[in-house]
Amino acid sequence: MFQSMQGNRKTGSDAVAINLAPLIDIVFILLVFFLVTSTFVRDTGIKVDRPVATQTHLLQPKSLRISIAASGALYAEGRELDIMTLGSRVKEFHQKERGSVVVVPDKAVVAGRLIEVIDVIKLAGVQDVAVATSRPDTL
Repeated sequence: MFQSMQGNRKTGSDAVAINLAPLIDIVFILLVFFLVTSTFVRDTGIKVDRPVATQTHLLQPKSLRISIAASGALYAEGRELDIMTLGSRVKEFHQKERGSVVVVPDKAVVAGRLIEVIDVIKLAGVQDVAVATSRPDTL
């Protein structure tokens, strides 16, 4: 009977193992959660000096950004477009996403060019058109 009790004791050479599999699973699930719930904004890839406005509001995340450079060139998703291609690109986006279109003009853009771009967007079927501006510096 004495020997059987000694046989049940653990010796000092037995190491305690911590199972890391559940911890790794939880970290992976959190990583997937943050990737799925985060919003990524794709900028057009050109530097635009936006005009300043005091009245602003946020738009829905599903929006197509059209940039107008100071030279009047149009850019969507980093690629240069002409005015005819813009209409088909906006129509394709609107049929797929049903989102809004944000026009990001440089402050040196002539007003006529901005109106021309907004006109093409509205003719493509999008009624929710916004013009992106910068907030004024507050003191």
